[in-house]
Formats: sequence, structure tokens, C-alpha cells
Amino acid sequence: MTATTSPLGALLDPTTLAGLPLKSRFVMAPMTRLRSPGGVPTPEVAAYYRRRAENGIGLVITEGVLVGHPSAGHETTVPRMTAGPAEDGWRRVTDEVHAVGGRIAAQLWHLGGARQPVDGIAAWTPSGVPGNSHPMTLTDIDAILAAYRDAAGVAVRAGFDAVEIHAAHGYLLDEFLWPYTNRRSDRFGGSPAARAAFPAGVIRAVRTAVPATMPVIVRFSQFKERDYAARIAESPAELATILDAFATAGADVLHASQRTFSTPAFPGSPRNLAGWATHLTGLPSITVGSVGLTRDFLRSPALDDLLRRLDAGEFDLVALGRILLGNPAWVTLAAAGRLDDIHDYRKADEETYF
Repeated sequence: MTATTSPLGALLDPTTLAGLPLKSRFVMAPMTRLRSPGGVPTPEVAAYYRRRAENGIGLVITEGVLVGHPSAGHETTVPRMTAGPAEDGWRRVTDEVHAVGGRIAAQLWHLGGARQPVDGIAAWTPSGVPGNSHPMTLTDIDAILAAYRDAAGVAVRAGFDAVEIHAAHGYLLDEFLWPYTNRRSDRFGGSPAARAAFPAGVIRAVRTAVPATMPVIVRFSQFKERDYAARIAESPAELATILDAFATAGADVLHASQRTFSTPAFPGSPRNLAGWATHLTGLPSITVGSVGLTRDFLRSPALDDLLRRLDAGEFDLVALGRILLGNPAWVTLAAAGRLDDIHDYRKADEETYF
């Protein structure tokens, strides 16, 4: 079925993102899966990502992948982006995705205050919030910059088409952006520009480790996993300061995470967070937030609204998340109008892996 006859319309059109050709405007959003023992992706992981790539997803973004520093995370089944077995496992993943004509980005991650204290290593945070965490020194900041740079180099060697830096949802880089968790009095705290300095430094470090033609994506959000009302920017002007710092540091694409894509980011305008990102910086953006979670979405005004916003240039790509857990062929089935073969997202899907 063509884009002109499918209910998905222009979402099925091939496109180019920061020079990277994609077979559709659909993105697979990053979702933690806990299937990489010892931090090493298995053949099962490769098959999981291939299955989504061969079913209409233009760009697959991996689950969060921990950078190679002891403070980055505590989970033993979350994948790492380090040299050796993990790099070999990721090369298997990228080979499988490329074999079906897909593109894949590695999401680089540091848990920050969400890390559990293991082996005597406390969570690293900007200023000791939440409690019992380690306030990062300038030496610590340099160490994390190096860890991101090294991880980006591994991603290049493993065959990824792009990298995404996770600066959302209350993890380390977002903790620097959020005034509640960033109470520093040095050049990394205070104003929106100062709070953005460390995440921008990470972007700059990653940019130096990847080819000039490789897209660097930055995922950001207002809300946190533990505080849905939280905000890193109270106005478009504050958001512009933060995102301009990202763009100047070398970001090519902005991935704006919302709980619901249609929610206005600021009073006085219906524009969503991705829309503001593009409006303020001129960079392409990815929107995400409760797209397609039920079959009814495909015959609802919500889909019409999504397509209208896409056609108006509010954002460039649309990410699907939880619906792909139980419906790896969602795009293929939705494009063909086979709604009876799609089931609504259900919590139990998070325990499946196929």
C-alpha cells in the first residue's frame, strides 16, 4: 500500500535525516530491555532489532547503552558500549539491521542519580541531589566526558549509522539541566546556559569521536521519570538557550520526549516540544509520546492531528515506543489497514522479547 492510500500517509515516505537516508519517517524509540548479560548484546538482541527494522521502521534507536565508566549504571543486563565482547555483540546487531535495509543509532546513557550503589560506588549527580549521591567534581566531569567520547568511538567501529545522547528523563545529563538537581555554584550551575554546559560538553566530546557525516541526536525532555511536572525551561527563551548550546556543540537532530505528543509545550501555542525545538534552532526533530498505543489511534482524530503537524513541518520524524514491544510489525500492518492483526499495548508486553 502506498503512502497516498495508507492511513499513515506521509509517515511512510522515504526521507533524509541530517544526511542519513531513511525508508520511512518512523523511529523506534529507545526502551530498556535487560537482555544483555554482562552488558553484551546476544544474537537474540540482534534478531529483536532486525525484526523492527524489516517492518517499516526508518531509524531504530537502541535501548540506553551504558558508557564505559563504573558510575554509569548498576544493572548487569543493560548493554554497555565498550571495546571487546560488547562491541562484537553490537556489530552483530548493526549487521542484522543493515541486512534488511534498516538504519540504527546507539543511545549513549549514564544513569546519574538513578544508579543504585553497588560495589561501594554511589550514584554520581551534579550536586548530591537526590540524597546519598556523589556530587561530581571537575575531575569527575572530565572522566565522564572521556567515557562518552570513548563510547562514541566504539559505536562507530561497531557499524552504527548515528548516535543518540540521552539527556532526558532525570538521568545524569538531564540532572544538570534541571534546577532541582543542579545546585552547583560553578560554571556548570545556575543559569540555563550554565546548566547546559556539561551536556553540551558531552555532545562536543561525542562529535569529536564520530565522522563529520554521522548524525548526532540529542534526546531531551521536560518531565522526569520521578516527576512528571518537572521542567528544564519555563519559557521558549530558556529552552532556546539550552538547545542553542546543544546545536553549537554539534547536535544535528533533537529528539523531544513527551508523555503525549499533542500536548503543547508552553502556554499560548499548540506547538509541541519537538515543534519548539525545530522552531528555535532550525534543526530537524523527532516527536514521541503515546503514538499508536491502541488500534483506535489509527482511526481517530489523534492520527489526523499527527499527520497535520508533520505536514506543517512541526517535526520531521515520529517515534513509536511501547506499541512495538508486542507488535514488531506495527508499521507494516497499520500501513495495510490490518487493524485486527494489531493488539493494543498492554503492560505484559514489556516482559516479552521477540
